[in-house]
Amino acid sequence: MSTASTQLPEGRYGRSADERADRKLKVIGTVLGAALLVLIGWFAYHYVAGNKISVEIYTFDTSASSVKVHLRGDKDAGVEGYCTVRSQSEDGAEVGRADFRFDAGTTDIDEVVTLRTTARGTTAELLGCHAG
Repeated sequence: MSTASTQLPEGRYGRSADERADRKLKVIGTVLGAALLVLIGWFAYHYVAGNKISVEIYTFDTSASSVKVHLRGDKDAGVEGYCTVRSQSEDGAEVGRADFRFDAGTTDIDEVVTLRTTARGTTAELLGCHAG
């Protein structure tokens, strides 16, 4: 006795509905993946290109109640910004933190700023510079 096959012959009647659905999902996944890559690229570009102020600590000098910090760097013309500097004591406690502003007219930054401290600071650390 032989049993009749309930399966259709392969390739004879075209694609099944499942194969069409799989193809649509692959196309949708590819489009969404490409859109995500474009979005990540856009954010990365604006993160890198948006940082218009580049400053570093050149030297610093500590005293009992302040730290004099010599900042050097550059920024784009027409951009106002500020840099945040902090100082820590020998045991690692923060003893001073301040923002120092730069006006839009300057492009080269070469300033000595004074950071007031609550105790003797042993470090001067540039936490970051931001436009705005």
